[in-house]
Amino acid sequence: MKRAQAQGGSTMFETTLAGSLPKPSWLATPNVLWAPWTLAGAPLQEAKEDATALAIRRQEEAGLDIVSDGEQARQHFVHGFLAEVDGVDFDRKVRMGIRNNRYEADCPTVTSALKRRKFVHEREARVARAATSRKLKFTLPGPMTLIDTLADGHYGDRVKMAFAFAELLNQEAKDLERAGVDVVQFDEPAFNVYLDETVDWGVPALEKAAEGLKCTTAVHICYGYGIEANIKWKETLGESWRQYEKTFPALDRSRIQQVSLECRESHVPPELMKLLPNKTVLVGAIDVASDKVETPEEVAATLKLATKYVDPERIQACTNCGMAPMTLATAYGKLRALAEGAALARKSL
Repeated sequence: MKRAQAQGGSTMFETTLAGSLPKPSWLATPNVLWAPWTLAGAPLQEAKEDATALAIRRQEEAGLDIVSDGEQARQHFVHGFLAEVDGVDFDRKVRMGIRNNRYEADCPTVTSALKRRKFVHEREARVARAATSRKLKFTLPGPMTLIDTLADGHYGDRVKMAFAFAELLNQEAKDLERAGVDVVQFDEPAFNVYLDETVDWGVPALEKAAEGLKCTTAVHICYGYGIEANIKWKETLGESWRQYEKTFPALDRSRIQQVSLECRESHVPPELMKLLPNKTVLVGAIDVASDKVETPEEVAATLKLATKYVDPERIQACTNCGMAPMTLATAYGKLRALAEGAALARKSL
């Protein structure tokens, strides 16, 4: 299918989302992370494909320029990829602290050399590509975040395991590009937690995952979904969240083209965006930790604030993070506000 440029012809403040959207109740239990599927077997596959096409239609109706599959066919952004990787034993789970012990999770164990069984997200990518003529973004977990969500029973070295995953992610990203995906985004919430490691080997592993891609490459770094464990963690970060200060210079030197960050209703000093002079900056103008739907004026104000530090031509309007645990009405209300707010900001400039 031929792909159009951003709707409306303007490249300033193109609108997009960080990745996940709520799933309809006929597909999965609503309003929770790790939502159990409502169906099984062939009916589940059919429902996943219907939900993907519907999520894209709703994003188009909301006015988004760059749409995603909404991660409708994945229970979780990490485990959706791991499901088709040899060497990961889901029956050998270890209870461990992740995101530097922010919360505990039952994590599968890596028991042998890692290998992709097949093109993991082929069906979602092909269904999504066929459903829209707009630019299509597809998200993958980044190497550091992947290894932070697993117990290591084989490599004995976090960095070695991260680069093994980077190789598999690179294969997957190249397959996504061939399937017609315009933007491959790697989600790296771990970059906000392991600051020294991010600079030392996290960004190099990310570059390895994106090596040789001709499509647009992006990294998304946020302060997490609006769930209780993340909200409590944020309360410990003080009045000024400066994690990006450490990692942005390393990312600006990298070959990754876009950086997606949290801005709205957070304590991130907006001037830290100045540390990305060579990147397209995806400004999180929608808060995912609140059910209050922003007004278009509030979105426009966030984008205009960003123009103090980033050239308007390098700004995209985005959400702070994924919206999987929200209600459908709230999530799509927020996306409409995002599109309307970007249009307001465009007019005012």
